[in-house]
Amino acid sequence: VQLQASGGGLVHSGGSLRLSCVASGGTLSRQMMGWFRQAPGKEREFVSAISWDGGIKFAADAVKGRFAISKHNANNTIHLQMNSLKPEDTAVYYCAAGPTENWPRPDRLDSWGHGTLVTVSS
Repeated sequence: VQLQASGGGLVHSGGSLRLSCVASGGTLSRQMMGWFRQAPGKEREFVSAISWDGGIKFAADAVKGRFAISKHNANNTIHLQMNSLKPEDTAVYYCAAGPTENWPRPDRLDSWGHGTLVTVSS
């Protein structure tokens, strides 16, 4: 599965951005797709994930109530709507896909997209 992420950019604190990730070249049944992020000097951390049938969603505590993940099966796309952004949300955001049971362990996920940079200014 190939993943292509987009939607990063520069936004002021309190603003919003919407990330998208398009999957191609494979089947996503019984898999989850989602997002990780990595800030400078820090380890990659889980953000949010969604199952392909949409029945399972979960998110990191740091983003609950501010970020919302959704999917659009018709074009194999997931979105991450990020609201009330904070400077500490600044990071490179990576889209990933893998078996449901392997989330949220990044070392167990099969497919990764190139990152998209999100910068939140104070």
